[in-house]
Amino acid sequence: MTNYKNLEAWKKSMELIKEIYLLAANYPKEELYALTSQTKRAAISVPANIAEGIGRNYKKDTIQFLHIARGSLYELETLLNIAVMVDVISEEKFEPFVVRLDECLKILNGLIAYYESSSLK
Repeated sequence: MTNYKNLEAWKKSMELIKEIYLLAANYPKEELYALTSQTKRAAISVPANIAEGIGRNYKKDTIQFLHIARGSLYELETLLNIAVMVDVISEEKFEPFVVRLDECLKILNGLIAYYESSSLK
C-alpha cells in the first residue's frame, strides 16, 4: 500500500492549503461564513480525499475519492473566480493560483489514470 504522504498530489495540495489560508486571511470579515469558509473547506478537501482514497481497500473506492478531490480543485477554482468577480481579491492575486491549481490537477489526473489502468482490486 502506498503512503499517501509520499504522493506528489498530496504534497502539492498541502502546499496549496497554506497559500489559500494566507490569501483568505485578507478576505473581508463579512465573508467569514461565506467565501472565506467555503474556500478553505474546498482546499482542505483535496488532500483529505486523496488520503482517504489511498486508505481504502479497493481500487474503485480509491478512484472515487480521487475524483472527489479533483472536484474540490474545480470548486476551489470557482470560489477564487467568484472572489475576483466580487472584488474580494485582485486578478493579480488570482493568477498564481491558476498555475498552482493546474499543476495539482495534472498530477491528480495522472494519479487517477494510474489507478484506473492498474491491475489492483
